[in-house]
Amino acid sequence: MNDTDKTLAAAVAFDTVAEVASARVENAPEQTLTVTGISLDSNAVEAGSVFAALPGTRAHGASYAASSKAAAILTDHAGWDILAKAGETRPVLVVDDVRAILGLVSAEIYGRPSEKLTVIGVTGTSGKTTTTYMLESGLTAAGCAVGLIGTTGTRIKGEDVPTSLTTPEAPKLQELFALMVDRGVTHVVMEVSSHALVLGRVTGTRFAVAGFTNLSQDHLDFHPTMEEYFDAKALLFEEGSPVATETSVICVDDEWGRKMAERASGGNRPVVTVGTRGQQDVDCAATLNSTTDSGAQDITVTLHGTAVETRLPLPGAFNVANAALATALADAAGIDVETFLKGVSGAAVPGRMERIDAGQEFVAVVDYAHKPAAIAAALDSLREQVDGRVGIVVGAGGDRDQSKRAIMGAESARRADLVIVTDDNPRTEDPAAIRAAVRAGAEEAAESGSVEIRESDSRADAIKQLVAWAQPGDAVIVVGKGHEVGQIVGDVTHHFDDREEVRKALADNGFDTAPAGTTSKEDQA
Repeated sequence: MNDTDKTLAAAVAFDTVAEVASARVENAPEQTLTVTGISLDSNAVEAGSVFAALPGTRAHGASYAASSKAAAILTDHAGWDILAKAGETRPVLVVDDVRAILGLVSAEIYGRPSEKLTVIGVTGTSGKTTTTYMLESGLTAAGCAVGLIGTTGTRIKGEDVPTSLTTPEAPKLQELFALMVDRGVTHVVMEVSSHALVLGRVTGTRFAVAGFTNLSQDHLDFHPTMEEYFDAKALLFEEGSPVATETSVICVDDEWGRKMAERASGGNRPVVTVGTRGQQDVDCAATLNSTTDSGAQDITVTLHGTAVETRLPLPGAFNVANAALATALADAAGIDVETFLKGVSGAAVPGRMERIDAGQEFVAVVDYAHKPAAIAAALDSLREQVDGRVGIVVGAGGDRDQSKRAIMGAESARRADLVIVTDDNPRTEDPAAIRAAVRAGAEEAAESGSVEIRESDSRADAIKQLVAWAQPGDAVIVVGKGHEVGQIVGDVTHHFDDREEVRKALADNGFDTAPAGTTSKEDQA
C-alpha cells in the first residue's frame, strides 16, 4: 500500500509511542529511536517499524518476532514472556491489551490522518455497501475527492487499492488514511463492521459523521445475542465511546434504529433521524413516487423542510432508506443536497441487486443478501416489479452463524415460487449438512404444493436450473455472494462469480450476453 517513493508514516519518537500506549518499556533504547511504521505481519514489517504481536488462535504473534525486521515490538504480558525467554534484545512495549491501544498507536505513527479528512462511517446489518456507494457517487458529483473503504474493496478517487477486510486492521487502516491524505482525498466513506468496533480496528479514527442503517440477525457466531450485536454497533454513536462520531445519523425505520437514536441522544452531540415509513417526527424523510419497468425508483427526499426529487437506479424499499440515509449523512457533512442527489442517480453497486440483462424477457438479478432479512427484502422487491413468478438460488456459509440457516430457507419459501438450495461458501463444514438446514427451514415454511423446493450440490447447476425455469414476466435472483469472485471449499478458494454463471446460463438458453466478467451501469437494476 505504501507509495514506492515516500514513507507515509510520520517520524515519531519511540518515547511518544510508549506514552500513547501507556506501555511498560522493556529493553529501553540507549539512543533516540524513531518509529516509521507499524504492522501485524511479522514478514511485512519494515526496518524502523513496530511489530504488533497479538495473541492468536494457534500461536502468539510474539513467537514470530525473531524473524521480523522490526525496530521495536508491541505486545502483551504473555508476549513479553515469550520474547524474554527467546532472549529478545530490541525495545519492547508491554501493555495489557494490544488491540485496545493499537488504533491510537497506529494513528499517532501515521500522523493522525483522519483528523485531516472528513470521515463518514456507515454501520448496520444491511445496506452499508449500497449507502457508501451512493455517498461516493454523490460526494464526487459535489466536487469532493473521495476515498471508499468497504466490503467490495477500497478506492481512492475512483482507483482500486488492494485491501482484504471490510474494515482493515488498525495499522493498515491508518496507513490507508495517510495514503488518502497524500493523494489529496478530502472525504472518506467507509463501512464500519461490528467486528471492527469490538476489535478496536477503528480506534484512533475521528468520525465527522456516522450513520446507522438497520439491525437484523447476523454474526451471532461472534456476538452471542442480538443485544450484544446492537451494543457493538452502538460504540460508534454513544457518548463516552472512544470512537463516538461527532454527528449521528440514524435510520429509525426499525425498532433497533429507534433504540439507537435514543442511545445516541444520551450526550451533547447532534443526532439526525431518518425515516421512510411516513413518520412525522424525523429530520429527513423519503417517499416513493413511482417505479419504472427496469426497477428504478423516483423518490422525494425531504430535509430541513425542503423536498428534492431524484431517480434511484436501484429497486426496493430498502434502497429508498439507503438513499435517505446517504443524503442526511452528506448534508451533515456540509454537502449541497440537490447536487448530491444528482450524483446518487448514477450510483452503481456491484453485486447489490445487480441486474443481468441479455435480452431475456424476465428479470435476472444477483445480490449479496446472506441474512434472513436481506433475503426477504430482495424477494419483496422483485415481487413488486413483476406480475409473474419469482425464483431464488440460496445457500448459507459454513463456519458462520448456524442459527440463521433455517430462517434463510424459510424467508425464501415464504416469498418465492421456486427455491433451489445450494452451496454458498461451505468452508470447512459438510456442505450437505448446511444445505439440509436451509432446506428444512424452507420446507417447514412452505405451504403444501405452493412452493417448489429443489436442492443441488453444484451452485453452477443450481443457477442453470433457475434460469431454465424462468418464463417471460418472471424474476429470478441468486443470493449470497454478490460481488464475490470465489467460492471457499475447505481451505481453498475456487474462482466462482454468480454474475458470470447467470450470463452463461442465459447464453445456454439462447439469449445474447456480454462477455463474462463485464457489467455495465445499465445492467444495474
